[in-house]
Amino acid sequence: MKIQGLSQRMNLPVLITLVLIFLFVIFNNVYFYPTNTISWDVFGYYLYLPLTFISDGSPTEQLQYLDHIISTYDSTETLYQIQPLDEGGFVLKYTSGWAVCYAPFFFFGHLFANITSHPADGFSLPYQIAVFSGSIFYSLIGIYFLLKIALAFFKPKISVLIVLLIIFGTNYLFHNTMYGQNAMTHNLLFTGYTIIIWLTIKWYREPKLKTIMYLGLVCGLVILTRPTEIVCLLIPLLWPIPGELNRIEFFKDKLKQLVIFSIILIAVGSIQLIYWKSTTGKLLFLDYGNPAEGLDFLSPHTIEVLFSFRKGWFVYTPLMALATLGFLVLYRKNKRLFIPLFIFFITNLYLVSSWSVWWYASSFSQRALIPSMAVMIVPLGYLLIYIFNKRFLEKLIMSLLISGMVILNVFQTIQFYLGVIPGDRMTKAYYFATFGSLVPNDSLKNELLLIDRNHIEDVDFTDSSKYSKSLLYHNTFSKEPGAVAHPDETGKYAFKLSKDTIYTPPFKIAYKDLTDRDHAFIRIRAKVFKTGEDPENPTLLTASFDYNGAVYKWENISLEAVPAGKWSEIELIYLTPEVRSLEDKLTVQFWHRQEHPIYVDEIKVEAFSPK
Repeated sequence: MKIQGLSQRMNLPVLITLVLIFLFVIFNNVYFYPTNTISWDVFGYYLYLPLTFISDGSPTEQLQYLDHIISTYDSTETLYQIQPLDEGGFVLKYTSGWAVCYAPFFFFGHLFANITSHPADGFSLPYQIAVFSGSIFYSLIGIYFLLKIALAFFKPKISVLIVLLIIFGTNYLFHNTMYGQNAMTHNLLFTGYTIIIWLTIKWYREPKLKTIMYLGLVCGLVILTRPTEIVCLLIPLLWPIPGELNRIEFFKDKLKQLVIFSIILIAVGSIQLIYWKSTTGKLLFLDYGNPAEGLDFLSPHTIEVLFSFRKGWFVYTPLMALATLGFLVLYRKNKRLFIPLFIFFITNLYLVSSWSVWWYASSFSQRALIPSMAVMIVPLGYLLIYIFNKRFLEKLIMSLLISGMVILNVFQTIQFYLGVIPGDRMTKAYYFATFGSLVPNDSLKNELLLIDRNHIEDVDFTDSSKYSKSLLYHNTFSKEPGAVAHPDETGKYAFKLSKDTIYTPPFKIAYKDLTDRDHAFIRIRAKVFKTGEDPENPTLLTASFDYNGAVYKWENISLEAVPAGKWSEIELIYLTPEVRSLEDKLTVQFWHRQEHPIYVDEIKVEAFSPK
C-alpha cells in the first residue's frame, strides 16, 4: 500500500467524528479537573518559567520562594524536582522542553494574574488554568495530526477507526485526561511525534525549506523535553525515499535544507546547554541525582515492560500487542516503510526498557510508550486492512478479539481509577484475585501486593509466619585488626572510633546474596560506648546500597541521644530499595564525626525476607 497523498481531505463524517472526539476529550479533562495542575513532576517541568521570570534572585532566595509556594499550594511533598550542587545552589532535575512549549500559556496566566486580584506568583489560579488549557490544546493538536497521518495511509473509515482505537483502546485517554494532571510530558511528546511524522511525510513528498524548518523545531523541542527522545530523528532520517533516488543522492540534493534543519535542532538544544553551563559550569550535566534512577543499557527490562503484571504494556494495553503483530503485515506489504518504523519501535522500546525505574512510578500501563503510539497506528492500520479482507468468520473472530481488548482496557482503566489496581505495586497474584472486581479489597492488597514503601511502619517484619530471619553478619571484634581492649570488661575487645579512625570495617553483601525476594528488612543492632558528648556532629550508624560505586538509599541513626559513660544498644531498621541490579551491595558501617572517641561492639546484621 502506498501513501494516499497529501491532498486527501477529511470528508464530513470524518470532520464530525473529529469534533465529537474533541468535545469528549475537553469534557473529560474538565470533568476530571485536577486539584493542582502544577504539582509533582509537572511542578518540576514548570519551574523554569517562574524561576526565570518571577523569582530570578539568588539560589537562596529562590529556595525561600519555593518553600512559600509549596506551603501555599501543596505542590509536592518533597522538593525532589531540584538537585543541590556541591558548590552551592541547585539545578533543576528535568530538562526545559516542557517549559518552552508551555511558555505562551504561562505568560497569558501571568498577564491575567496581574490585572486581577490573584497573586502573580506563578502558581495561583490563573497559572493553573493556563497550564491546564495548554494541556488540552496540545492534546487536541495531537489528535488532529494523528488523524492526518492515518488519512495519509488509509481510507477515511479505517483512519477514523484507528484514532478511536488509540484513544479508547489504550492508556492514552486515561493519562491525557484523567490522571497525572493531563500535563505530563507524554501528552506533549505524543503530539510532538504526530507532528514529526506528518512533517516527515510532507517533506519527502514536497521537500520545501519551510517544512524542514518546522521539522527541525519540533524534533528539537521533543528532544529538549526528554533527551532520550533523540530516537525521534530515526523517523525523518530513515523515511522511504520517493522515486528512484537512493538516500545518499537525495540527501546530497537537499544538503542545504538538511544543514538548516541541523542548525535549528542544535539551536533548540542549546537552550538546555546554556542553562546547565550557567548553573553548574558544565555544558553537559547528566547527573539525575539518584544513582538508582537512570539509563542502564546493559540491563534492559524489556520482558517486564511488555509482559509483567506490574506494568506490562501488552497486559494493560493489549491492543498494542496486535499493533506490534501488524509489523508482520507491514513488512509483507511495504518493506520500505517497515524499516524506519520498526527500527524506531525497537530502539525506543530498548531505551524505555533501559530506564532503571522501568515501571515509571504511579501510572497505568506503560506511560513512557504513549508517544510511540503515534508510530504504532501504521502497523495497526495495516493489520486492520488485513483482517477486513479475510472471510466473514475470520473477520468476526478478529473483530470480537479487538473489541474484547478495548473493553478490557476500559475496564482496567476504571479499576485503576477506583483504586482496585494500584499505581506501582501490582502483582500477578493480585491481578487474578481482583480480576473483574470494581471494589478495592484492602485485605488482598496487604496480602498480595508489593510492599507499600510509603508506609513501612505498618509492616510487622518480625512475624515469623510471613518473614524468615537470617543472620548476615555478627562482629564481636575479637579478631578484628585494629580492635582494642574493652573499656570496662577484661578479656573482651571493641572497635575504637576516633579522629584517626572514623569508620568501622564495612559489612558489604550483594542483593542476590541477601534475598531472592523483592524486598527485605535489615535490622542492624550494635553496642556503643560514648566517652563524651558532641551534639553538633554526632556519630552515625549508616546503611546504604551502591550501584557501580554510587551510593543510594542512604539511611542512618544518630548517636546524639545515646548517653555517655556507659554501654547502650542501638538499632537501625532499613528496608532494601528496588535495586538497579542484583549485584548492588548493601553496606553497613559506623561513621564517626565527633571529637570524643566511641567504642563499638557486637554489630549484628539480620535480614527478614518475605516467605
